Amino acid sequence: MIANLDTYESVSLAEVKVWYKAAPISKFPKNGGACIKYKDKQIAVFNFTREGSWYACQNLCPHKMEMVLSRGMIGEENMEAKVACPLHKNTFSLKTGENLNGSLDAIATYPVKIESDFVYVGFSE
Repeated sequence: MIANLDTYESVSLAEVKVWYKAAPISKFPKNGGACIKYKDKQIAVFNFTREGSWYACQNLCPHKMEMVLSRGMIGEENMEAKVACPLHKNTFSLKTGENLNGSLDAIATYPVKIESDFVYVGFSE
């Protein structure tokens, strides 16, 4: 199967119809990411403990079409949480998906909530 960017589309909190129970909090590294699968999507979920926040985005880097963003480094730039692709260091906002250091298309982002020590990711389908 060839990865397809059309598979991914950002979801706002207001658009959530399904809260997918991804895994217990303990399965996600502090200040790092892990990949989950929802239907035909690979989603990178980040536990940004330095910030006290959780983020989710497509795992597919639009530069080389590789499923690697969950292994990227997270940090901040101008108060904006970001992830850097581990292959070529393209950085993306974890809030908006915007490419912060180039002209690549934005990545899809998804809402995350924590309930009873479980991580849930919001989808519109």
